[in-house]
Amino acid sequence: MRVAGKQKHKSLADPIYIIYTIYTFYYDRICGMVRPICFMIMPYATKVTGAAAGSGAPDKVNFDRLWDAALRPAIDQAGYEPVRANEDIGALIIEEMIERLAISDLVLADVSIPNGNVYYEVGIRHAAQKSGCIMTAADWAKPLFDVNQMRQIRYPLPAESISDETAAEIIKIVTAAIPVMSAGDSPFYQVFPKYPNYDPARATAFRQSLEDLSRFQADIIAARSATGEQCRIRALELRKRYYSGGPVQKAVAIELLYTLRDCTDWDTTRQFIDTLPDDLRNSALVKEQRALALSKSGDHDTAIGALRELILNSGDSSERRGLLGGRYKKKWAASKNAADLDRAILEYETGMKLDLNDYYPASNLGRLYRTRKRKGDEDKARISAAVTLTACERARLRKSEDEWLNPTLLGAAFDAGDADKAQELAEQVRTDGPSAWKLQTTLDDCKTSSGLYEEPRRGELLKIVAMLEEMLPPL
Repeated sequence: MRVAGKQKHKSLADPIYIIYTIYTFYYDRICGMVRPICFMIMPYATKVTGAAAGSGAPDKVNFDRLWDAALRPAIDQAGYEPVRANEDIGALIIEEMIERLAISDLVLADVSIPNGNVYYEVGIRHAAQKSGCIMTAADWAKPLFDVNQMRQIRYPLPAESISDETAAEIIKIVTAAIPVMSAGDSPFYQVFPKYPNYDPARATAFRQSLEDLSRFQADIIAARSATGEQCRIRALELRKRYYSGGPVQKAVAIELLYTLRDCTDWDTTRQFIDTLPDDLRNSALVKEQRALALSKSGDHDTAIGALRELILNSGDSSERRGLLGGRYKKKWAASKNAADLDRAILEYETGMKLDLNDYYPASNLGRLYRTRKRKGDEDKARISAAVTLTACERARLRKSEDEWLNPTLLGAAFDAGDADKAQELAEQVRTDGPSAWKLQTTLDDCKTSSGLYEEPRRGELLKIVAMLEEMLPPL
């Protein structure tokens, strides 16, 4: 047993003192390790939240301060030995990290911001242990994917660096929640409670489900490959065959939605969306498509309101900003109100900056800048066209199956005023056929972009437009 206050009088040359020091060191280590281990996974340092304006979130969060002032003390008070990944150099090695995730008595994972490492590590823990994984998050957080449906300890986080008062409140909340939530089963074991053993009948049903989905996918491809009225007829037949209301697999519902959107009309698409079960109808993706359907049907203002509500409650994304930009572009086309043009540009710019690999927002900016003609807009137009071209080429290298990739790439070449690239792509259109490039819907934008340049570039681009026009089938 340690005798307080006496070791300071001993000399380092005293062998008894040396033995005593070694003993007390290991005594402390062993006693400390008797407590169960809580492994904390969370971002490090100061990170941008990316939260929407008005959500109550700060622009940044100092996660090191959050750990030191609140989460570490809360874990300690709950009776666990707190360990954070970056406190052990070995935890930087993937094998060591997996070991800690699998063996620790408790894992706390902070999902306040979308952090890929944290999400990956939560998945490992959910599969490795039946219980003992708790997620924490700021009260303003909007976690991605299905994680948002899982129970979390919510705590206040109003500022970049938490105050002592906020830290005390977080400690109280987390300490009280740990014993209540630590015994809950992981989602994986809720589905497979006796894993690695499972019911063979379930495996048979799963294989049958996959076979059904495979047949469904073949029907979808056939419908989308059809042209004209046959495309519409097949899409409506698929809706009747695979969905008559009530529960439906999410994958089936989404494929039907996209097929109806591309093969029928926007009113039919919106009516289909409105018949879906609540959980599907209220998902972010379906809300996006409904807002698009509303706008395409002429109700731009309602669509704008729906998209802004979606950003506020489900988080920002390049896709959502691009859709907003498109609604304002439609309003401007009808009203010629300069404010609508400015707003369209602003939303597309925001979407481009959120994800430079998403070519959709950037692809609309070149023509809008050149139409507005403010100081600096010409330079911005060239930059946005270059961003679009680069993002499209990257997507092609990654074998993207996006049917709008080819037409976006073609339009970007004209936006950039790159006659050589436009000529190269026109030759590909001739080889692939105009339908593979959606030439009927893309050619007007190519012509508009060409007309915004001075000679001789305008003439070069318009010559390629004429070449493309000759490839279209006669009306």
